[in-house]
Amino acid sequence: MISVIIRNKNQDQALTFLLKNLTERYLEDLGEIIVIDNLSTDKSEEVATQYGAKFVTIEKFSYGGSANYAAKQANFPIVVMFSAHSYPVSHDFFKLIKNKFNENSNLAGVRCLHNPNDYINYINKVSANEDPNKSGLIFSGSAFRKAVWEKHPFREDVATFEDKEWTVRVLKLGYEIEFVPSIFCYQIIRTKKQLFFRFKNDMVGNYQLWHNEVRFLSVTKGVVMSVLRLLKGVFVDLWYTVLRYLYALKFMFNKPKKF
Repeated sequence: MISVIIRNKNQDQALTFLLKNLTERYLEDLGEIIVIDNLSTDKSEEVATQYGAKFVTIEKFSYGGSANYAAKQANFPIVVMFSAHSYPVSHDFFKLIKNKFNENSNLAGVRCLHNPNDYINYINKVSANEDPNKSGLIFSGSAFRKAVWEKHPFREDVATFEDKEWTVRVLKLGYEIEFVPSIFCYQIIRTKKQLFFRFKNDMVGNYQLWHNEVRFLSVTKGVVMSVLRLLKGVFVDLWYTVLRYLYALKFMFNKPKKF
């Protein structure tokens, strides 16, 4: 059986849909559903209880720490991770995952499919060894073997990319990570504040894991290009706003026949 772990913070509406999806379509494939919650103030706990999921609160959140805490809660050998704002789509989502692990005892984890990068690397057979970033684990819509995690837990001192760091590390140890054609949807609209928070973590993570240097010239160029794109976008939007207005006026005086 499979343990499903859901990381959540104030996502009660998305959590409702995910749990409804899991319990109505996949319950026979699942041993348990656990919600790892980061001090939500909405109805997340009520939603989890309604759908029979175990609700566990984590107070000091970090990406690696929450992943380790989630794995400790799991009682089954395969752990599937979701964010509350993601959900499985394909009818055989969990069966394909289970079959992959059963076929390969050296498999540490699998990455499911949800965006063009996933499909391109999957179809082109780009392995995690070749591209650990886009073919390795992503901690929403991926699964890992708990026995491997027990030997090699996730690092808790990384700002983000705990999934990618783990990917690189276990691959070096001789394990394998593969794609599985289980399709899921990742649906979220982030606020400007959330995007800035992600930007900060990504900058630190890209430096720690991929050694991407941050230099004055590249940062300045990035700001200038961003401003130019914003100005271009404003003028383009204004131009087409005027065109729509003029077309509407023209239409008023030259309407076609109704069917």
